[in-house]
Amino acid sequence: MLILKNISKTFNPGTVNEKKALNRVSLELADGDFATIVGSNGAGKSTLFNAITGSFYVDEGQIILAGEDITYRKEHVRSKEIGHLFQDPMKGSAPHMTIEENMALAYLRASTAAHAFFSRISGKEKQMFREQLAQLDMGLEERMRQPVGLLSGGQRQALTLLMATMVTPKILLLDEHTAALDPATAEKVLNLTRKIIAQRKITCLMVTHNMHQALELGNRTFMMDGGHIVLDIQGAEREKMTVDDLLAEFKKQAGKQLDNDRILLS
Repeated sequence: MLILKNISKTFNPGTVNEKKALNRVSLELADGDFATIVGSNGAGKSTLFNAITGSFYVDEGQIILAGEDITYRKEHVRSKEIGHLFQDPMKGSAPHMTIEENMALAYLRASTAAHAFFSRISGKEKQMFREQLAQLDMGLEERMRQPVGLLSGGQRQALTLLMATMVTPKILLLDEHTAALDPATAEKVLNLTRKIIAQRKITCLMVTHNMHQALELGNRTFMMDGGHIVLDIQGAEREKMTVDDLLAEFKKQAGKQLDNDRILLS
């Protein structure tokens, strides 16, 4: 589903602020893979996601999604096929628009019809929105005419997840999407994430700071450091691996210990 071939990105080249954020990163994700990504701040996790979504063009390398080369495809075109959730619940939805209007925009944006974005939502589609909101078990189906800005962070993040997957994306990118939520709400959103990914068989990359989640969720774990993928664990090796084993393997491959307190204390 996703192939990255030796992609690199350097910010502020030739200046004192030069930063090589991605350094010849390669990976392949099969259709239906659910991979978690762990790494310290500055390891390149969010930059990797931004390269895939087209926030910038990579300096070198190739990005292939579902057999199509999207390396130089514009961001708004890629967004029809790529779902993306951020750590900040305030991103991903328009606060002054209603729940229904936000869902309509997301649905029409991802539609494959040529003029879908300029279409109107039918009563049948509004009922579909209502049914999907009811699955969140947050009462949002009774608040469809209310502005999204009135929702809590957890409600907005759950809504954004729904919006990103209403039309099944070719790949879903989750950038620590529960990190800013309280523990109870984070668990609810994470359970919802598991459910949607399993039901739709969505190919997914998920950045997490929680080492236990990194090994328990999905079928594969990457660890990044200095713009590289230093570890790719899957299959039987991953199933028997503990957090201590993962840290030891990171030290072996990266040549240093993982030094992120937020990760180590999670």
